[in-house]
Amino acid sequence: MTILLLSLVILLVLGIPIGYSLGISSFFYFVFVHPDLLSILPQRLYAGMDSYSMIALPLFILMGHLMNECGITRRLINFAQLFVGRIRGGLGLVNVIASMIFGGISGSSVSDTASIGAVLIPEMKKKGYSLELATGITVASSTMGMIIPPSIPVVIYALVAEASVGKLFLGTAIPGFMIGIIMFLITAVVSVIKRLPKEEVSLTRADITDTIKRSILALIMPVCVVGAVVFGIATPTESAGVGVFYALIVGLLIFRNLKLRQIPPLIRKAIKTSANVMIIIALSKLYIWILALEYVPQTLAVFISGLSVPGFVILLLVDLVILIIGTFIDVSPAILLLTPVFLPAMESIGVDAIQFGAILITALAVGLVTPPVGMCLNVGSAISGLGIGRIFKGALPFLLANIVTLVLISFVKPLTLWLPGLLMR
Repeated sequence: MTILLLSLVILLVLGIPIGYSLGISSFFYFVFVHPDLLSILPQRLYAGMDSYSMIALPLFILMGHLMNECGITRRLINFAQLFVGRIRGGLGLVNVIASMIFGGISGSSVSDTASIGAVLIPEMKKKGYSLELATGITVASSTMGMIIPPSIPVVIYALVAEASVGKLFLGTAIPGFMIGIIMFLITAVVSVIKRLPKEEVSLTRADITDTIKRSILALIMPVCVVGAVVFGIATPTESAGVGVFYALIVGLLIFRNLKLRQIPPLIRKAIKTSANVMIIIALSKLYIWILALEYVPQTLAVFISGLSVPGFVILLLVDLVILIIGTFIDVSPAILLLTPVFLPAMESIGVDAIQFGAILITALAVGLVTPPVGMCLNVGSAISGLGIGRIFKGALPFLLANIVTLVLISFVKPLTLWLPGLLMR
């Protein structure tokens, strides 16, 4: 274990990508500890990716790319403006609402930042918002993208934890919307304090009807995709395929923003993203297999369950560890690395796999807007031209929504378990 853990830390410090760090440290373990098992490494690598459910991953990624290319961002912004545009700080509130809706379409916080930010950050600056505040709201609200279903990180967690994708979609729904509601309230308070401008929005019956018509097909897509899984109409993989087909029909025939020549590059982009994740999954599964070989999860579970401290203290410590790790490791490898280590320990103190999945993903979402890695910070920086330090400062007040939600779902089980229990027996 010393070889395994020490080599991983050294490789990460040297800046080696997490997937390759896991693979190289696993190789060192077999060379020095179990050279007799070297011959089965190819088999273990293939076994890490040999899952029918994993086909859902590239399909969900492609679905998000297709819907994003359909020009839905402006439609969703116009839809949100109908409700909050005339309130003080209307564009900030629109930013939060649009991120809530877009998160259910793209399943990715980084895509959320790129799409919403490209439209709203320049517009908010034009209307008198500071760049720091405009970008801060954008990156903070985009954390909902990986929590509100359908979510790509949820699919990855389900594969590792061998949990129901449908139950996890429902288990993360309430936490995702809680973050949005709390962030909406924080934005409203900041808007009053800073006396941010209101928007001129036409509310004639014709304009309202036209805006709703232009937005409704985008709004119902995540409901259909998640609903198909929850009610047993389709498997996650089949549902993702239906989502891709839906996006193609809407983009090509209804919105007509999507052209046939744009589809091959989007497929290539989805393949490249999926391939990167698959490599990480294969190498991390090898690392996880070694941890199981050395009884690390079981040992940690026995250690934690034997501690003479209240369960809430253990939960707080685990939350803190995940938050810290999330600042240094990207979401997908963090899920793959932490799930097999912490899940047995959490189950030993009565935390369900669905609840822990919501806790893990909610905590890791904060890392997307926290230096030094902060993928959403980097995207926000590319759009606004600000350094990630200033963007993080602007996002900090809004991240209170994530922290409050994380604490609540850690200690109030119904927030994550009530909906799955109600709709999926």
